[in-house]
Amino acid sequence: MAVASDRPAAPRAGSAASVVLQRVNVHFGAVRALADVDLRIAAGESVALVGGNGSGKSTLLRVVHGLIRPQTGHVHAPARRQQAMLFQRPWMLRASVRANVQAGLWLRGTPWRAGRAQALAALERVQLAHLAERNARGLSGGQQQRLALARAWAQSPELLLLDEPTASLDPYAKHEVETLMHAFANPADASDAPLTMVFASHNLGQVKRLARRVIYLDQGRLMADLPVEQFFDRTVLRAVSPEADAFLKGELL
Repeated sequence: MAVASDRPAAPRAGSAASVVLQRVNVHFGAVRALADVDLRIAAGESVALVGGNGSGKSTLLRVVHGLIRPQTGHVHAPARRQQAMLFQRPWMLRASVRANVQAGLWLRGTPWRAGRAQALAALERVQLAHLAERNARGLSGGQQQRLALARAWAQSPELLLLDEPTASLDPYAKHEVETLMHAFANPADASDAPLTMVFASHNLGQVKRLARRVIYLDQGRLMADLPVEQFFDRTVLRAVSPEADAFLKGELL
């Protein structure tokens, strides 16, 4: 007989949270959002998507999450129940902070009463337990993003997708969210399997701090895919992709 735990169960060690895209194409009318994208992301990787506005970062995340269906190509990713996605501006229910987390668990099949303890544990994890009964829509932007992370973490996803999660936050709130992202991808408890984390960001400092691998997109094309150290090595990057090198220098918008 299963017993509800105060802490959400960790993903199974060695679980296959890999993502594979094969020649994926997405068009919105005449606009090419993704063009023949081939990509493999192994379980446990922390991958940053970089590129200018309109380069395809958000579209790629939505394709992986199943929110956009490509016109051509194949997508293999964990089932939607094993994923969580955070947007730049998370949507909050007009309810308490606790109920926002609890509702996510309830939608996944957790009985409402059983979900209360799990919701409070998730809020404790992001240091929002003291605000559990406050209306979620009254929180600051940084607090709402941490609440969104709690809502995701409570569901024990194998794959975490984040679309510019700190873009509109002040430096202090940005640091808090980054700290949580790092902790989720690098759990202190060796028995916990790390999440596979894919995030889009314009903040190259954040990319350096959080990613182990960087993918550069330009007009829907995947132009560079390198370990983070090599991406920021100008000699290596220039040889792989002059476009990515120009982006790094700030010459491309």
